[in-house]
Amino acid sequence: MLVHAAHAEVWDGVLGTLHGLIAVCDTAIIFYFLAINSGYLVLILLALAELVRRLRRVSFAGYEDAAASPFTPPISVIMPAYNEAAGITEAVRAMLLLHYPVFEVIVVDDGSTDGTLDALTDAFDLAEVEHVVPEDVPMRGEVTSLHLPRGGPVPLVVARKENGGKADALNVGINLARYPLVCMVDADSILDSQSLLAVAKPFSDDPLRVVAAGGVVGIANGCTVEAGRVVDVHVPTDLLGRAQVVEYLRGFFLGRTGWSKVGGLLIIAGAFGLFRRDAVVTVGGMDPDCIGEDAELVVRLHRHLREQGRRHRDYRIVFVTEPISWSEAPSTLRVLARQRRRWQRGLTEILLKHRRMIGNPRYGRVGLVALPFYVLFELLAPLVELAGLVLVPLGVLIGAVDPGFLWRFLLAAYAYAVIVGLLSVAVEEYAYHRFSRWRDVWGVLVGAVVENVGYRQITGWWRLRGMWDALHRAPQVWGSMTRSGFGPPQGGRKGGDRL
Repeated sequence: MLVHAAHAEVWDGVLGTLHGLIAVCDTAIIFYFLAINSGYLVLILLALAELVRRLRRVSFAGYEDAAASPFTPPISVIMPAYNEAAGITEAVRAMLLLHYPVFEVIVVDDGSTDGTLDALTDAFDLAEVEHVVPEDVPMRGEVTSLHLPRGGPVPLVVARKENGGKADALNVGINLARYPLVCMVDADSILDSQSLLAVAKPFSDDPLRVVAAGGVVGIANGCTVEAGRVVDVHVPTDLLGRAQVVEYLRGFFLGRTGWSKVGGLLIIAGAFGLFRRDAVVTVGGMDPDCIGEDAELVVRLHRHLREQGRRHRDYRIVFVTEPISWSEAPSTLRVLARQRRRWQRGLTEILLKHRRMIGNPRYGRVGLVALPFYVLFELLAPLVELAGLVLVPLGVLIGAVDPGFLWRFLLAAYAYAVIVGLLSVAVEEYAYHRFSRWRDVWGVLVGAVVENVGYRQITGWWRLRGMWDALHRAPQVWGSMTRSGFGPPQGGRKGGDRL
């Protein structure tokens, strides 16, 4: 009897400890979701203040003056391409028609196997020329040929190289660039006609301090595209696309606008970013060993400029809020899974590589605010998300917390997030009023709900796998992204992703 009583007492003690731990974890999870949603809310409010300020200046932005001015800094546009034969000629034609006084387009064919170079040769009557490629930044894949148009002063350069990945292709473009500003653009991106003028404006307004500028990347799924331009904006008809629209608005548009306002911008999308060439060369160009090479470059610029001493700390990395670039978002779960897994792996690699910056006052707001935010609310978010889905129902089931706790969790984790998503939509619509149909507005509102109920949980699992890949240094495999194209459906096309 005494033995059984002792066993029962031990078991009761174990259960009590387990109940206590689950109750503490559940409470911590609620506070975590309150913190992450409040953090995004603060960023949205900061972005709103910045948008109000910029909207007051729209009428005298001076784009036409900049387009006619001989003092507007020339730009080298770099387009890495891999197996983009289906759409590369249209993309290059649209790029050559951008409204900007002096620029060149450099296409780097990264060892395509589908006739990308042949398509460009036929479209622009290219001729191979002798070449010597400078090595201002390291290159891995050898440049095998260089091509220029035969007929007239078309500002186009096409380089063919051995396959080495997107980062290596960008490094080749940086070495070939003749102008002081380099713009990195995905081969499948669609730019508005004044996009270069908009993203270059910070460099003209503050030439001594601005070293990089990122532009808004919108989702082109469902939009009407004519002659390489988005002429009518619509929301995707599928729930997956609608959820991504809200995610882009909150995290990629308003979130980065807020970070830019406080001087903590860490990510400039590889689909559209403008950099001072000398700054990029100084830090060694793109890192081909990091799968998130675009964001890693920005963090490395912050690190380098902060480490140069007080004389070099007065710099700016900014975000331009005008909708100036469009890209096709994944339209299937399989493609979305690859993308989010890759993004999370890239984030993990960047934070590990630059971990000495995290919490370090030497790096100012970047080290004390931005990087800790990304660790807590971007890197660890999928882990806490999935833990909450298991521990909170378990706590209610075994009686560790009362059923009312479950409602508080749902309000803090999901209802609050839906409100933040809806606010993101309202702020974007106030600033640009892009959706002309009530059907589109309704579609975005539905997307704000779907993004938090179903979409966020499944992407959390993919992101967790991406973090695992980085920690265990799994081989970097991008796979191919099947695209539907921007026009009427004509069957999928593959391209863009490699390694």
